[in-house]
Amino acid sequence: MTQADKPGTEPPANKLATLARQLAMAMELPFVLVASVVAGGLLGYGLDYWLHTQPICMLIGGGLGFVAGIRELLRRLSKSGA
Repeated sequence: MTQADKPGTEPPANKLATLARQLAMAMELPFVLVASVVAGGLLGYGLDYWLHTQPICMLIGGGLGFVAGIRELLRRLSKSGA
């Protein structure tokens, strides 16, 4: 039985690829969350500007962006863990 055939062991090339994939995801996820909050806030700001209202739409848009960002993070993490 070779080292690659043993359960729980991976060849070094596969470990490096897995590590690179995990590192890429760890670098990407914070940007996904921040971008969704900023996008929601900007849409709300534009709506406030267009309707000449106080920044309530911006706060609601930022909150919805936050919820969407968390949902996207959970979706990506569950897909990578499967």
